[in-house]
Order: sequence, then structure tokens, then C-alpha cells
Amino acid sequence: MTIENTLSIIKPDATKRNITGSINAKFEDSGLNIIAQKRLQLTKGMAKKFYEVHKDRPFFNNLVDFMISGPVIAQVLRGENAVKLNRDIMGATNPKEAEKGTIRNEFAESIEANSVHGSDSLENAKSEIAFFFAEIELVY
Repeated sequence: MTIENTLSIIKPDATKRNITGSINAKFEDSGLNIIAQKRLQLTKGMAKKFYEVHKDRPFFNNLVDFMISGPVIAQVLRGENAVKLNRDIMGATNPKEAEKGTIRNEFAESIEANSVHGSDSLENAKSEIAFFFAEIELVY
């Protein structure tokens, strides 16, 4: 059994529609524990730094603008194989391709406004968690 931590961000489209509880229920019902959580408004600088890996992609500026358009919920999820499990719970980036019952299938408005972000690897999860949280904020 591999217990992992992964980062989850509930994006502005979801916080605006007040569906954060419904999204978190999906995580918790699937066996993930929320061990840290904060609501914050990203600045343009924060969003650019966080999504820096995409800086040369055509969607980068739109992504940054979207992520600063309203508050987000940054959180750390913990559980067995948390990175993969979170990715499975979220569903495909494009909600039209997301499996029935996934967050993006049920809640996403579009490929851009797809309600959630999740780390794509354990290595990225560690750096993404450190971007938002100090170790003392992770409550196991």
C-alpha cells in the first residue's frame, strides 16, 4: 500500500457556482482525505509561476487569466495511490471525454473551465504542494 499526498485545486468556475462541497464529497467518497485546505485569490504572478511549465503553450495566457478570475480552493489530498486516484476522480481534461461520474463529467463547463486541477505525478505533487502549503499546514 502506497500512501501519497497530491495537490488539488478547485478552480474559479466551481467556486463561483458554490459546488466545492460536492466536489470534495467525490474525493472523500473515493477514499481520499483532505489534510490541508485554503481558499485564496491567486495573483497573476502566482498563476504564472504555478503554471510556468506551460509558458510556451498557446493556452498559457488564457489559463493564467482564468485562474485569477475568482477564488480557488487549494488542498492536499492523502490516500492510497492518491495521485492516480485523484486523476481518475477528476476525469479527462475535456469534459466531453470524461467518464460518467467523474468531476469533470458532472461539473465542468468547458475544457478551460473544467472545475479542478490535480497533480499529474508524485514528483509534481510534491512541488505543487510546497507552492501552496508549509509542512506544518499538513494535518494527517
